[in-house]
Amino acid sequence: MENSQTTNTRLTELEIKASFAEDLIDQLDKIITRQQQQIDLLMREVTALRQAPSDSGSARSLRDDLPPHF
Repeated sequence: MENSQTTNTRLTELEIKASFAEDLIDQLDKIITRQQQQIDLLMREVTALRQAPSDSGSARSLRDDLPPHF
C-alpha cells in the first residue's frame, strides 16, 4: 500500500516538473523567436547602412566630425 502511495507521489512530482519544464521551453521559444526577429532587423539595417552612399561620396576623416572649437 505504501509503495503505491510512494509511486503516486513520485508520479505527481514528475508531472509537476514536466509541466514547469514545458512552460519554460515555451517561454524560451518566444524569447528566441523575438531575438531572431531583432537580429534580422539589425542585419537589414547594417546592410542598408553599408549600401547607403556617404555624404561626400568619399571616405571621411574622424576629424571632420569634431566640433569647430577643437
